[in-house]
Amino acid sequence: MTTCIRSLTVSLTSVYIASPEAANGRNVVAYGVISALASQYKTGVFRPAVCKKDTFTDVLLEAANAGQSREQAVGVCPCAAREDKEGARGDIVRKYSAAVAEVDPEAVVVVGTDKSSVFDPEAFSFNAAVAADLKAPVFLAVCGLSRDAKQVQATVEACTKSVKDAGQTVAGVFVTGTADDKAEAVKEALSEYPAPVWTVPAHDCGTKEEADAALADFESHAPAAQVLAALNQSFEQPVTPYAFQTDLLNKAKAAKKTIVLPEGEEDRIIKAADYLLERDIVNLIIVGEKDQILARGKELGLNSLEKASFQSMNDEEVLAPMTEKLCELRAKKGMTPEQARKQLTDASYFGTMLVVLGKADGLVSGSINSTANTVRPALQVIKTKPGQKLVSGAFLMCFKDHVAVFADCAINLNPNAEQLAEIAIQSAETAKAFGIDPKVGMLSYSTLGSGKGPDVDLVEEATSIVKQNAPDLDVVGSIQFDAAWSPVVAATKAKGNDVAGHVNVFVFPDLCAGNIGYKAVQRSSGALAIGPVLQGLNKPVNDLSRGANVEDIINTVALTAVTAQ
Repeated sequence: MTTCIRSLTVSLTSVYIASPEAANGRNVVAYGVISALASQYKTGVFRPAVCKKDTFTDVLLEAANAGQSREQAVGVCPCAAREDKEGARGDIVRKYSAAVAEVDPEAVVVVGTDKSSVFDPEAFSFNAAVAADLKAPVFLAVCGLSRDAKQVQATVEACTKSVKDAGQTVAGVFVTGTADDKAEAVKEALSEYPAPVWTVPAHDCGTKEEADAALADFESHAPAAQVLAALNQSFEQPVTPYAFQTDLLNKAKAAKKTIVLPEGEEDRIIKAADYLLERDIVNLIIVGEKDQILARGKELGLNSLEKASFQSMNDEEVLAPMTEKLCELRAKKGMTPEQARKQLTDASYFGTMLVVLGKADGLVSGSINSTANTVRPALQVIKTKPGQKLVSGAFLMCFKDHVAVFADCAINLNPNAEQLAEIAIQSAETAKAFGIDPKVGMLSYSTLGSGKGPDVDLVEEATSIVKQNAPDLDVVGSIQFDAAWSPVVAATKAKGNDVAGHVNVFVFPDLCAGNIGYKAVQRSSGALAIGPVLQGLNKPVNDLSRGANVEDIINTVALTAVTAQ
């Protein structure tokens, strides 16, 4: 549960005002809610998508008291939101997060998109999705001017469904343009609505003078104490892919670590590096020749690469101690200085040794190298954590409203029961590192004894080992994916089991199932897959898919930095 009202050190108060009409009635609500919050809190304003010619945003900023600039209060233009909703959502979350960090408000009122002469059939759903991205419960503003009470009710119900489908909660409803003689019928129609309902008479509200004139009437129909009380509660908050990515970058930035990128001459790598360096999210060591990489960066229009440290593989001041250390670590294998020098011509080995020598906190590779080339050096010289015997690969799967962990999807072909149990415990620790309260499902074609066979026996044995080695961990197994995922299915297949239907750490029985499973879910559901996270190593080393795009690389570097913390 996320508390939305800040008291002393409690979290940010946020509310999203969304309307199917987004005309003047919505403006009255926005002005009134900002005024109510500003009476008690340092209150900011954010407009996810607004035209640069709009003047009402300036009126709202004047009513607020956080000292924002207009630039800090604005996300994207409406055209961008209409033409590329997915891209716009990412930009909006990043700009909102940056604004909150810069302004440090106690409360933020997010005012949704304006009425437009260009029809957008997905406009309200877009506002609901952005409210989920920004973790802001919704105040609906529904116009009652041309609707009777039943039509208002049906409109509120339709809007509520869209908000719920996006994973967000409606905290209150304002029915605008409602004269007092009509208000009673509207309130009667919405008498069973599970959140407060206010009716507000019609007012023009495009200028500060009109807004001030409407404010007293708004306050008499929706007193500030009632508005604040509607927000002074805990709301279950979704974690959308856009929110998770932004949180990931913020966590990385909060305690900066140094990450080495061995594939420094790959365009995708240096584009990702430029993005991270521009925003001061991590420190980077890029392996390669500085002049060549900077020259390529200029060709690509990049401006922040000079903030990186560059490490030539021919630098004798680094090669000499690196050779000595590698010989020491591989002495039992008979490593000679000549063999070590040859080994260090491999950029993955060279980068890994930078981590071993303490020059970097973690490594990201694999955009042009295989998983084996990335993992092998780490296994040989970084080795596993004390008490752990294997390395496994997990993906963070970002669904519409939550994040889950899938493992092992990258490393272990056919784990035995003991290895499968270790993968489960490692994956639960990964979940915790990213703010997920782990509930582990040991997957099979059987649910709690419904099927038989050696594969089921292996999973059930692994589940027993997990319970023995991590008695405080919530785990269920063996369990089928549908019973692990769906409370409805779990009620039939795993009746009475508290973990079934609520699993967020899915442990597959072998690599074939895990790799197929995460890719099938990723491609068919549109879930964002971040990883793999290589679990069990002494220092974080993470592998990229050779098909990784720039965003994938950015996410993996940030993830590596967070695990290094």
